[in-house]
Parts: sequence; C-alpha cells; structure tokens
Amino acid sequence: MKIAILSRNARLYSTRRLVEAARERGHVVRVLDPLRCYVRIASNGMAIRYKGKALRDIDAVLPRIGTSSTFYGTAVLRQLEMMGVYTPNPSDAVLRARDKLRCLQLLAAQGIPMPATVFGDNPDDTSDLLALLGEPPHVIKLNEGSQGTGVVLAEKLAASQSVIEAFRGLYANFVVQEFIAEAGGRDLRCFVVGGKVVAAMQRVAEPGEFRANLHRGGSAAKATLSAEERRIAVRAAEALGLGIAGVDLLRSERGPLLLEVNASPGLEGIEAASGVDVSSHIIRHLEKHVGA
Repeated sequence: MKIAILSRNARLYSTRRLVEAARERGHVVRVLDPLRCYVRIASNGMAIRYKGKALRDIDAVLPRIGTSSTFYGTAVLRQLEMMGVYTPNPSDAVLRARDKLRCLQLLAAQGIPMPATVFGDNPDDTSDLLALLGEPPHVIKLNEGSQGTGVVLAEKLAASQSVIEAFRGLYANFVVQEFIAEAGGRDLRCFVVGGKVVAAMQRVAEPGEFRANLHRGGSAAKATLSAEERRIAVRAAEALGLGIAGVDLLRSERGPLLLEVNASPGLEGIEAASGVDVSSHIIRHLEKHVGA
C-alpha cells in the first residue's frame, strides 16, 4: 500500500511514528507538506502535484493538518478524495471538528452530553447571553483554538464581560461554557480508531492551572474508561464522520461530558501514558479499508 501523510513537519513525533508503523508493516509511505501541494481542477480531469511532480497511485492519505493551515490543507485533502484516495478523516469531517461551535451543535443534536455553551455576536446581548449560561465561573474559548490556547477562565461576571469585550475587539469568534468545577483540572483523552477506543489517558493540570493540556504543563497517566465514556467517545467520532479522533471528556456529577473532538490528535502523550502502539492501530485501520 502507498500511504501519504499530510504534515508540515516530518520530524514531529506523531508523523515519525506513523511513518515507522507503516514501514514496519511493509508499506511505502511519504510525508507531504500540504502547502507544497497544488491542484488542477477541471471537468476533464483532476490533478495534484508536489514540488513539480505529479502525485499518482496513492492508496490512502492520513491528514495531520494544523490549525494554521486548515483551509489549504483540507482543500488538498479534498482533491485527493475526489481522485479516489481513501482517508479515514475526510476533509468535511476535519472542518466539522475544527470549528468548535459547529462541532458542539452537531453533537448536541445527537444527544451527546456536554457543558452548557452559549454563543452571540452583539455586545448589547452579552448580559442576557451570560444569564442563559448561569453563574460564573465561565470558560471562554476561541472557536478555532487548539492545545489550550485561547481558553480563559473568568471567575466573576465582570471578568467574563471583560474577556468577551476583548475578544470581540479582536473580531475573534468564541464560545462561552459553564465551568465544571468537580472535574478538578482533570480530563480524559479517548483515542478512537475505526469505531473503537484503542487507548485512553487522564490528563491533570499543573497547580494553579485549569487546563489539563500537556502543552500547558499538564501530566498524563493511563485511564480506565467506563462503558458510558467509551460509548460517548465513539458516538462523537462517528457523528462527525471521523475514523480517527481524539475525544476529550470531563467527569462530572451528572456523568461524562464531551469537551471537544480533535481530528489530528497527537500520539506522543497517548502512547507514552497508555503504553499502546496507537500508530499501528491506525495503519491496520488503513489496511482494512484499502483492502476492502
């Protein structure tokens, strides 16, 4: 099988592990910087080139598309899809997950439990918007942030209003969520591949921090999930159309709550914490579908 990995940096841990796992299983794999791909769109033939050479005979593509290259990266991925290349994470599914607001709307419509969330544009509506959410603390998130960036905890109503005013001043899209205090700075990362949770870890925020992201200094350990937590993680990935996803959950007094879904989840933290060879699970998933 010939596999392409769309990644800006071949030296990143996740990209390297996928290359290693693919080669160990006898496949040909190539890392492609999506920003160096360019396409021809015409009714009489679709084409894609990379650094001056045509890309042909690719069986499967794994997108590792960062936030900063979402538009271009998904356009390249879409071109490959239209040329018959299999991907576990189609371009539309990546876009659904990348937009936090759209993601939450789609998952709420499926009955998946999550923290209450509000969204509004006009400054005149801010007071009523926050009243819809309830008493602070509030968590204010940029709509397309990642790795804990653009996430602010406002402990008082005046602080919530100030942060919202600042984000609006930057013309940034954001959502506001209720703060789940009983989570205690902990969350769960569930790694879903092909409709199954293959690995899970619990992340714990460092003292004085509420974000448990490893990029924010959090620590991680292997987690044992309940049947309900596994069910929610799988349902969330399937609802967005993702064959590979990192699904983040919070443990609350009313049960597990979905926090967000990542279409390009990192492998370093989850493989180290869980001891699971997640990369090989991903390659076996490609083998199953390309073989079929």
